[in-house]
Amino acid sequence: MAQWATPKARDVDKMTKPMHMTLRVEEEDWRVERIVSIEPSSSTLDFQNREALLRNLTMDPSEQAHNGEQEHNGVKEPEQEHNGAADPLPPPPPVPPNVTPIKAESEQAVKKVFRAPMARRGTGTKGNKVPILTNHFKVNVSNVDGHFFHYSVALAYEDGHPVDGKGIGRKVLDRVHQTYDTELAGKEFAYDGEKSLFTVGALPRNKLEFTVVLDDVTSNRNNGNASPGGPGSPNESDKKRFRRPYRSKTYKVEISFAAKIPMQAIANALRGQESENSQEALRVLDIILRQHAAKKGCLLVRQSFFDNNPRNFTDVGGGVLGCRGFHSSFRTSQGGLSLNIDVSTTMIIQPGPVVDFLIANQNVKDPFSIDWAKAKRVLKNLRITTSPTNQEYKITGLSERPCKEQLFSLKQRNKDDAGEAQTTEVTVYDYFVNSRNIDLRYSADLPCINVGKPKRPTYFPIELCSLVSLQRYTKALSTFQRASLVEKSRQKPQERMSTLSGALKSNNYDSEPLLRSCGISISSNFTQVDGRVLPTPKLKAGNGDDIYARNGRWNFNNKKFVNPSKVERWAVANFSARCDVRGLVRDLIKVGEMKGISVEAPFDVFEENPQFRRAPPLVRVEKMFEEIQSKLPGAPKFLLCLLPERKNCDIYGPWKRKNLADFGVVTQCLAPTRVNDQYLTNLLLKINAKLGGLNSVLAIEQNPSIPMISKVPSIILGMDVSHGSPGQSDIPSIAAVVSSRQWPSISRYRASVRTQSPKVEMIDSLYKRVSDTEDEGIIRELLLDFYVSSGKRKPDQIIIFRDGVSESQFNQVLNIELNQIIEACKFLDEKWSPKFVVIIAQKNHHTKFFQPGSPDNVQPGTIIDNKVCHPRNNDFYLCAHAGMIGTTRPTHYHVLLDEVGFSPDDLQELVHNLSYVYQRSTTAISVVAPICYAHLAATQLGQWMKFEDASETSSSHGAAPAGGGPPVPQMPKLQESVRNSMFFC
Repeated sequence: MAQWATPKARDVDKMTKPMHMTLRVEEEDWRVERIVSIEPSSSTLDFQNREALLRNLTMDPSEQAHNGEQEHNGVKEPEQEHNGAADPLPPPPPVPPNVTPIKAESEQAVKKVFRAPMARRGTGTKGNKVPILTNHFKVNVSNVDGHFFHYSVALAYEDGHPVDGKGIGRKVLDRVHQTYDTELAGKEFAYDGEKSLFTVGALPRNKLEFTVVLDDVTSNRNNGNASPGGPGSPNESDKKRFRRPYRSKTYKVEISFAAKIPMQAIANALRGQESENSQEALRVLDIILRQHAAKKGCLLVRQSFFDNNPRNFTDVGGGVLGCRGFHSSFRTSQGGLSLNIDVSTTMIIQPGPVVDFLIANQNVKDPFSIDWAKAKRVLKNLRITTSPTNQEYKITGLSERPCKEQLFSLKQRNKDDAGEAQTTEVTVYDYFVNSRNIDLRYSADLPCINVGKPKRPTYFPIELCSLVSLQRYTKALSTFQRASLVEKSRQKPQERMSTLSGALKSNNYDSEPLLRSCGISISSNFTQVDGRVLPTPKLKAGNGDDIYARNGRWNFNNKKFVNPSKVERWAVANFSARCDVRGLVRDLIKVGEMKGISVEAPFDVFEENPQFRRAPPLVRVEKMFEEIQSKLPGAPKFLLCLLPERKNCDIYGPWKRKNLADFGVVTQCLAPTRVNDQYLTNLLLKINAKLGGLNSVLAIEQNPSIPMISKVPSIILGMDVSHGSPGQSDIPSIAAVVSSRQWPSISRYRASVRTQSPKVEMIDSLYKRVSDTEDEGIIRELLLDFYVSSGKRKPDQIIIFRDGVSESQFNQVLNIELNQIIEACKFLDEKWSPKFVVIIAQKNHHTKFFQPGSPDNVQPGTIIDNKVCHPRNNDFYLCAHAGMIGTTRPTHYHVLLDEVGFSPDDLQELVHNLSYVYQRSTTAISVVAPICYAHLAATQLGQWMKFEDASETSSSHGAAPAGGGPPVPQMPKLQESVRNSMFFC
């Protein structure tokens, strides 16, 4: 291994902190120390005279120790230093008699600046104007003088214990509404299913108490009791159940006044005067929609509703169905209040016989091939109905023994001498076949379904159990399920429009009494907005050739890459048995020559030893590296890796980690199927970018003439956080920030990646001060690289693109993440105050755009910044890409802060341009390249973490998260030779 170790570069320039500090470099441990200087002249920092200090760049921040930090609510604060007893201070001078002392504000109080999202500065004018339809339906509100009254709901059983089960609340409140209509003064109410209830106008009293009785057909699900006859399975009391199928239960309901919300707040929101009241008022309207859907028996998932109609189901494999439904929510916009309706899809468990679901889920031939340990995990907490009684229960587990062997105690009718009921041990199978006369065809040798409590099991033979419809499947989909879902659920624009019109009609919101009492009516027409199609940016290829993109696409036919790299000192590692590797290499060299890339002959092709093909991924990678190391004279510059599977290959993560973290070797993976010139060109796009080349650039980048960017040193950041799949609550989240380098280029990027606590969206490692001289954070690393790669210039403008945050988190981005970035800048130089632009990109929304009278998607470059945008805030929608399948999903950009002073046209043009600099493809992409790169970097390094063994996640390797809990394992460090590369490309 040692023969591959490369010496650390010692000649890199760096920038550092403060003004009133001088610097001392200790060569031995490459640490930079700061000492307070007594010379006043040192208060000016010259970025160009810091060579010695800036050697610190070669050291990865994660090499330094974690100390000196406390976290409070996710915000980092430096610990106070205690260096022994402080020298006593002299007494303060006496206060003159005619002076009243002013209380000084604490430093913290002075610094606290609360930032709110900026207001719109006007709309853009560039581009060809086009009429566009959108899936927002105009809402008229005639009753703005009234009030919503908010009441708190408390539910309890007869004995006073609170009701904690979900789903029962709506039934209880429906019964209250039916039974006590006069006590409620005939008022309709909107109930959120939990603890809040809303009315238009007040109820007769501020506190109301009711008692209701529910005839509960799903007794087990709601009261948690097993069969009433005692432990075991359905027994003698089942006969009673046939005579008395409904079990009644008494509930106490307390409704007490909580707040009053003026409907005027909705009108205020439409003028851009958003307040807590306006958010609450809109929430009430959304709760009315949810209740409307609940009454129709829909599955509710936030603001999406799914009807129990098999026509809406599509099988995606594995016992999972895609269920099509609708999203509907009220939105305030420049055009007034609108109802946004969109097609929505959720995943549900295949309803019907439990056995059929398990066979599909495990892809086996018959019930006798089922893995029951796996089945137990999948079935837990699912709801079933049992035949012939059609009772509903929740599955708590499976029996230990097969049905024909599983015993339970059955009470006899006859009593013993002491008057006690006698019990006999009987198998579940015998009980159902003999006592209940039910014919069981295949359950005898299979486990029973348990719907009881751990100490009081209640068993049913599996063939009598059917899964209830509309039960959500919340686990991550496999690659094949995802592909099947995309293929089966996509809709062309015209088809989607007719589906939405149908949904609006069938929902019949005009009949909803509460909406009527608010004076709300909803138009049935799609809202028309004014769109503009921005001109397509001009691109440059090699030799100064122009590239003309048409419909958001271009190619490299008869063109060379603008900045080709050289593929030298390389080899091939083949984990894939079936492939003509020699032919692949020959074709790669030929296509490379056509694109201007010199591809040397590889040193060798290393085939995996067949005896390791069934070994664990880590072992396979290790063995391949041993083989490569034993044959190569030195470290290769590049490795081409052939994988056996196209998607989710388990070798991928360990292979990437070994190359990038252990040896600093650039690598490209592929799983060759149909290899042709187009495939190899796409492969070379990635290889060229990873090795430091560029495939194409914007013409205005070469001039350079990008408005507001080319004249002033500017760094562009893309930020994203990747979370584990649903159900993986213990997998660390991965935060990635990419930054532009070599200004004035906006096509070259590098990434910095860190782990953080699971499911945490705010990035907590942007600034990580560990001592007076050290900041281990992401931003310092990226700023130092920009400085060195951009001719020793510090950026005067920092443009931040942030992905994956909702509107409720905008203030956190502005006041937590941006504060960290500012702290990191100040730590480098207290007198340096760059200007900031903060833009959020959202893909996860429900606004769609359509061309009137055309079956096609909107044109690439279509921008909308009116009518359906926010009434006050600075936002716009952009469809930069060509939607080839389904309906185009626009990206919703929110400009939260702009200290640079971009005009609307210049900023929109910058965002559009950044959709054309993505080096991996020859198409415009739907969201700016820096965000795509951040997503790629986070996803790729997330693959590394999957194979962390237990020893590496111990506390010595991890930082404890803010809220306690297990420490988060740290991300392995990239080798210096690849740290600044586009390894993620």
